[in-house]
Amino acid sequence: MTTKSVEGGKAMKNYRTLALFAARSMLLAALSVFAISLQASEQHSAAAKTDAVRTLGLGFRSETASVNGTRIHYVRGGTGPAVILIHGFPQDWFEYHEIMPRLAKQFTVLAVDLRGVGGSAAMPDGYDANSMAEDVYQLQAQLKLERVYVVGHDIGGMVAYAFARLHPEASRGVMILDVPLPGIDGWEEIQGHPAMWHVRFMQVPELPEKLVAGRQVDYFSYFFGFGKFSPDDIAHFASAYATPAQLHAVFQMYRAFPANARFNATRDTRMEVPLLLADGDRSPFAPLLPKQAADLRAKGCKDVETELIPGAIHYVVEDQSDFVTSLIERKASQAANSQ
Repeated sequence: MTTKSVEGGKAMKNYRTLALFAARSMLLAALSVFAISLQASEQHSAAAKTDAVRTLGLGFRSETASVNGTRIHYVRGGTGPAVILIHGFPQDWFEYHEIMPRLAKQFTVLAVDLRGVGGSAAMPDGYDANSMAEDVYQLQAQLKLERVYVVGHDIGGMVAYAFARLHPEASRGVMILDVPLPGIDGWEEIQGHPAMWHVRFMQVPELPEKLVAGRQVDYFSYFFGFGKFSPDDIAHFASAYATPAQLHAVFQMYRAFPANARFNATRDTRMEVPLLLADGDRSPFAPLLPKQAADLRAKGCKDVETELIPGAIHYVVEDQSDFVTSLIERKASQAANSQ
């Protein structure tokens, strides 16, 4: 080997060492910037959540509880018989912020974040309605709340029904807002409706996570176009699904619909918990109410009522907050007085 080749080899080795050092330095710098950005994002998110709770007024607080192998976030206020509010997609506890102060005048009000959403921990699994209903039940037990009135919208309505079926002794009534129940008459019929296009998309393994990541505001804005939402509302809800784990969680909820259907279709024991199915009168789900109610009665539910919410489509709390608040006040009070 010549002197020139030896020197050339050393130069190449030195170049590679310098290049590796430079790449490592750039990676560490990038990670540092990412960590700083992530910390700032988390601080901003925490501040935003605090501000959201403050909009409710005095007496409300944001808390978390370790239940059912996970951590559940909830916002609580008021005194009296307990009412638990469960949000739908693509929202979090803040769905109910307009009506919570009024309900808190006569009820203990809890608005929860479903597992994987907002302030609740994102878990590898457990996104079927039964598991999420168990989260709510164990939260109720930990807080020592006696029989509760449960209100659920959209996916939250599926969870509310599972709660009643799994723990009828723990509930004095359930209100299911604008959602057909998997496994109950009307569910298969509505699947072909244009309003349900997103269900099949969100059930595809892995693909929705890749396509929606970083585009939460754009994607969610499509759905919020059917309700009364401000840009600040949309930004808040998008932040509740900001991380890859949170996005994965909500898509897993949709992938669990077949499991929810199997559970609901096979439950036919007598159940005394009063059920109210309430849909927007302009919702595509409204025509299904009679057959849903009839099937639930056939499956052992002895007290099933239906209601149409005037001037509302799907986001009934935002569309008609006064009407929905009055409805909850009336039904939760009736249930409390009947104990």
